[in-house]
Amino acid sequence: MAPIFEKNELVMLEDLILLAKEGKDVRVQVQLRKQDISQKVHTVGTAERKAEFKSYLLIADYTCSVAGEVYEVPKVYIFGSEEESLTTAKMHKNIANERLKRDYQRLKDATIKIEEKYF
Repeated sequence: MAPIFEKNELVMLEDLILLAKEGKDVRVQVQLRKQDISQKVHTVGTAERKAEFKSYLLIADYTCSVAGEVYEVPKVYIFGSEEESLTTAKMHKNIANERLKRDYQRLKDATIKIEEKYF
């Protein structure tokens, strides 16, 4: 049988939701992570001096199984700065969790069962 998705094809949650709505048995698990990243930015007024901007991503790594094939689908839910206030960090976490809730509901609406996890 031919693979559902071509090798190196970008698979998104929406693709898996559509397969489930077509009647395919789609199984999904999720792992959450925070990935620290560092960006070099030019400071205002000069192209020579560079500043380092420390930030982070809150990411959900979905592992999806369809017809014996396994696909990894990472999704970024928020981008934040390491220098942000505690209040802003909590707000970012709440936004990411609300976005997760919406995706969990979309998966459930397509009859895909998933254990809900939050940041």
